[in-house]
Amino acid sequence: MAKLINLRTFKSFLNSSTGGGILLFVFLIISLIIANTALAEPFNSLLTTVIGYESETIHLKYSIALWINDGLMAIFFLLVGLEIKRELVEGELSSPRQAALPILAAIGGAVVPAIIYSGFNLGLETAHGWGIPMATDIAFALAVISMLGDRVPASLKIFLAALAIVDDLLAILVIAFFYSTELHTTYLLYAGAIFALLMLFNRFGVKSIWMYIVPGVFIWYFIHHSGIHATIAGVLVAMTLPTTVDAKESPLEKLEHILAKPVNFIIVPLFALVNTNITFQSEMIGGLSSHMGLGIIVGLFLGKTLGIFTTCYICIKSGLAKLPELASWKHIVGVGMLGGIGFTMSIFVSLLSFNDPLHIEEAKLAILVGSIISGVSGYMFLNAVSKKHSKRYLGV
Repeated sequence: MAKLINLRTFKSFLNSSTGGGILLFVFLIISLIIANTALAEPFNSLLTTVIGYESETIHLKYSIALWINDGLMAIFFLLVGLEIKRELVEGELSSPRQAALPILAAIGGAVVPAIIYSGFNLGLETAHGWGIPMATDIAFALAVISMLGDRVPASLKIFLAALAIVDDLLAILVIAFFYSTELHTTYLLYAGAIFALLMLFNRFGVKSIWMYIVPGVFIWYFIHHSGIHATIAGVLVAMTLPTTVDAKESPLEKLEHILAKPVNFIIVPLFALVNTNITFQSEMIGGLSSHMGLGIIVGLFLGKTLGIFTTCYICIKSGLAKLPELASWKHIVGVGMLGGIGFTMSIFVSLLSFNDPLHIEEAKLAILVGSIISGVSGYMFLNAVSKKHSKRYLGV
């Protein structure tokens, strides 16, 4: 009986909307513990271990850390790309009226933090990190708002999900155009040719998922060697998967369902384990009040809140969009705060922004602090607002 209950509990955890966020938080704590104990050195040695295959023509020999950040995270971006395309075809972004508010709010919520960071770091060697506070972590943000349950309107959760998806698309574009190294056009042409082939598969109705995944591996290889960050390959492949607006499960939806749990319960927590291993040093605390640290923290918390709320206010007052059903302006403020949880994507951008290991560690700590402030503030604010309005959401 006990085993049956434990199995049910495990299945319930896997199927819950908060499970991925909870596991991500657990791995974050484990990573911090490892980094500040005797396990730090052997763990770092493990991450720098080089594995793979290399010959005169094929170069696939990298450290375990790079395989996770460039390889497994490409699968994360593949899932993000699938979610973006599905929303564009049949979801919250499928019509101009529906899409206007989350798209414009995501843009505002990305631009304002970047401006704030740039203001703090103008002319400094850390100025290149302006993309760090632009991102919202989907898993964490949705986990926090899901913890509020019926105390917030369902439309608000949908709005946050759509906003976070657009936010990820913006982050992908920023990485592709501003955080890539020297371009090698030959490899790009190879990748472009395979991408065109996948588009033809889509055009002629090829339904087999493997007909997209196998060529997609080659796209990853060529993009990895082109100078553009390899994870962009995941998004490109996702855009070629066919989908439909009817109830029948499309190849895109099938692949999305296959990837959802491995990404949320394995890949993203593993990324957190590898990249949140911050060894606390006395000089790093001072880094929180440095130009870079303040740019990240203020950008994530204040920048996201101001950017999302102000953009929503302009859109709604101008008649371009309307508030989510049963939501108030206070709810938009709370969502703006939750938008400041920038954990996964922000850390990813910080790894691309700096060469100095100390800058990277200080950026990670600032991201952690800014995300915690945003998450706790957003939860407490929305919880306080919900005490006055919760009956309306339940239709009572």
